[in-house]
Amino acid sequence: MRSSGVLMHISSLPSPYGIGTLGKEAVKFVDFLVKAKQSYWQVLPICPTSYGDSPYQSFSSFAGNPYFIDLDILCKEKLLTRKECQSYEWGKDISKVDYGILYENRYLLLHKAFERFRKNIPEDYEEFCKEQADWLEDYALFMALKDAHDGVSWSQWETDLKLRREDAMAKAREELADEIDFWKMLQYLFYRQWNALKAYANEKGIRMIGDVPIYVSMDSADVWANPSQFYLNEKLEPIDVAGCPPDAFSADGQLWGNPLFRWDVMKKDGYRWWIQRMDKMSRLFDVIRIDHFRGFDSYYAIPYGDKTAKNGEWRKGPGIELFRAIEQELGDLDIIAEDLGFLTESVYELLAASGYPGMKLLQFAFDSREDGDYLPHNYDTKNSVVYAGTHDNDTILGWMKTAPRACVTYAKDYLNLSKEEGYNWGVMRGVWSSISDTAVVTMQDLLGIGSEGRMNTPSTLGCNWMWRMKPGAIDAKLIRRICKQVDLYGRAPKG
Repeated sequence: MRSSGVLMHISSLPSPYGIGTLGKEAVKFVDFLVKAKQSYWQVLPICPTSYGDSPYQSFSSFAGNPYFIDLDILCKEKLLTRKECQSYEWGKDISKVDYGILYENRYLLLHKAFERFRKNIPEDYEEFCKEQADWLEDYALFMALKDAHDGVSWSQWETDLKLRREDAMAKAREELADEIDFWKMLQYLFYRQWNALKAYANEKGIRMIGDVPIYVSMDSADVWANPSQFYLNEKLEPIDVAGCPPDAFSADGQLWGNPLFRWDVMKKDGYRWWIQRMDKMSRLFDVIRIDHFRGFDSYYAIPYGDKTAKNGEWRKGPGIELFRAIEQELGDLDIIAEDLGFLTESVYELLAASGYPGMKLLQFAFDSREDGDYLPHNYDTKNSVVYAGTHDNDTILGWMKTAPRACVTYAKDYLNLSKEEGYNWGVMRGVWSSISDTAVVTMQDLLGIGSEGRMNTPSTLGCNWMWRMKPGAIDAKLIRRICKQVDLYGRAPKG
């Protein structure tokens, strides 16, 4: 069935407290999607951000980002007061997230909520902790220890804690009991607010698409608690790390630095870690977008310590066996495979065997370095999800100004773009009119924002993940225009 949705991360919602949250603005965004005849709200990973502020480099694959906990809801629950919330600095520019200020102030404020929370613990709190114990215990202890070590990576902790020796772990649990409870409380509050938002969205006919990065951060509870699942030496240092080889877009390739999975070990235990991860994600989201899907067919391994990705090599991944194991355990999940980038015949075979829809990216269609697979007249299946661009691309209007002239001219000719219609609307028309079952556009493109709205520039640090929508940006005129397009191209919900 033809449908459409909007890509907009939680952090980008308006809020008086420095970053978007799961409160009334998120509910208003659901209402906007309903009025605009959309079926999906796609978000980026909702896990805690770490160094570089990227949601793709997190302290945990399972935890929710405490920054997204809505402060107004905590005020209604008498865990905070408005005066307390307004007494902290949250940043001077409402169009950008200031992660430095958030890091300094948000946890100070949330500790005030914790002092009140522990005096009147909700009845379902213990049940939540038991249900999530398989990851929550390790995560809460990890974060408490991280704070006790002034934020340094677990790889620099004393040996007993680094190696999780039981005496040291027991001592840490006793000495850091209050801080461990604090981090558990934050997850309880996050999950409660997220589940309420998702229930509201589902009730209104909106399905949530969540993003699951293939890799996890080295400095994470995932690696610290499960070192045998990752490609580490006896000192628990990475042997090789993840990335992408050099190509027409990057002479040095991309050096992500994430530890690689020990697929041989994972196979022996039936891929339990991945099954646990996908189980949790399937409860958080209605549809799961798996980032870097081609890495399951074959992955690029770069020697640890290299400064570029030039010396890496391709190695065989788990292939369809992993997804068969997940399906056998969890049933038929709704999954989107992010199959962008350099693809081989075996990647196409894996995608076909999985049955998952792949991705089409219209912004790539007009690049001479691509082979034309992203041009709509070459789409060979309806079982796909088409985007104008993703979080890693410039906005449409930004791309029109920065892309090579030949590419822009090609796009103008192919899509019959004009200033009168608006270049962003013309490109989105190409997305909505394609044969792909699902079409997703970014909120930045709907608002006609330039490069200042770009969410991320790959292989760069700083100035990423910051864009925020200004209050009042959505109006009735915008909604009418979106409705006209989804009606015209048969993407409005039926009934």
